[in-house]
Amino acid sequence: MNEKERADLKHELRTRLEFYRDLGVEFLVSPRKTSGKDGAATAENQLLIASGFSGAGGEITPDGEEWERLIRKIMGCQACPLFKGRTQAVPGEGNRQARLMFVGEAPGRDEDLQGRPFVGRAGQLLTRIIQAMGFSREEVYIANVIKCRPPENRTPRPDEVKACSPYLLRQIDLIRPKVIVALGKVATDFLLQSPKSMSELRGNFGEFQGIPVMPTFHPSYLVRNEGNKEIKKMVWEDMKKVLELLKS
Repeated sequence: MNEKERADLKHELRTRLEFYRDLGVEFLVSPRKTSGKDGAATAENQLLIASGFSGAGGEITPDGEEWERLIRKIMGCQACPLFKGRTQAVPGEGNRQARLMFVGEAPGRDEDLQGRPFVGRAGQLLTRIIQAMGFSREEVYIANVIKCRPPENRTPRPDEVKACSPYLLRQIDLIRPKVIVALGKVATDFLLQSPKSMSELRGNFGEFQGIPVMPTFHPSYLVRNEGNKEIKKMVWEDMKKVLELLKS
């Protein structure tokens, strides 16, 4: 690739990223996954990964086109009444080739305002858990079952889950993570479809379409029980099981 082609590619990538950002999407790419002889090459590689382009020739991959269509649908979705009260939809963020995916319940107030998942107090705690596992948020993918905030952060209703579920299903299909962590009862019920209680399921791997699923407590539950060291220990034990599976 000559300099002109490289400049044209960068311009096209930046234009595409600006379009995504206008929709309220944040792209996070791991700084560890770099290549090239200098910083410019590293930046270009990050742009390529973030926008769904392949690493050679700057062509859009089929998955990149699918992501583009999916984000458009989520941001403009009116499949259930939740769209009427949202500031913006919250598609999810992270590495689209992540080996580890976290699935929560629904956006809260902070997430609704920023258009990003898990950015409030519970999100800050999740970030610390991810870092303790040896990852950054940029290396995993974080999403919710519901893409719009329910009023007063109430639990999503079954009809809302049904209406919104195709988006999460497509995200999982595109990412194909090695492990999914289900954060809380809504995500666990959706992924595992089990009649068992959260306390029975927590800490034991289930399966969703051939992908191991680790149910654990939602970070907001930990925030509400901040002084309970036992709950934190239980969650960390769950994460250690996830790490062991990732290493295998």
